[in-house]
Amino acid sequence: MTQRTSKLAPAKAALALTFAQLLGCGGSLIPNTDVPDSAENRRVVDFVEQYRLAMEERNPAHILALVSRDYYDDNGTPSTDDDVDYAALQDQLLRLTEDILEVRYEMRYRRVVFRADRVLVDVTYTGRFKTRTAEGERWTRRLADNRLEMVLDGGGAYRILSGL
Repeated sequence: MTQRTSKLAPAKAALALTFAQLLGCGGSLIPNTDVPDSAENRRVVDFVEQYRLAMEERNPAHILALVSRDYYDDNGTPSTDDDVDYAALQDQLLRLTEDILEVRYEMRYRRVVFRADRVLVDVTYTGRFKTRTAEGERWTRRLADNRLEMVLDGGGAYRILSGL
């Protein structure tokens, strides 16, 4: 081996290691998310996917089956006028079948955090809703970051505690 070749060998090795690390990072996330791939993270994402699909199916009963009876959301405001508990959520979900004709709901999973008493799931969602108006049918769109809070029930199943 010449002196020039021996000087290039460490640089080539460093480049190969960097390339291997970059390739490895792609495999360490759940596909199409920013969430590290683990069995528990997959379980959380799969659960929230049930909610997303129930939204697209406009299925209030399925959504409520995923929600804790202790559901409460203050909608991030100090006013109590927009707070939603389980009963208010039931009323709101009726709109899925009455006023909304079609739903397209996408979620990008950003982060899953496990706390002692709950799981936090940060998402960016895009909701497209086809509604019936006085002028006819109309599509509206909503794009926002959101946090779902979930708990495990007595049977070990996740339930949504807030964030819908």
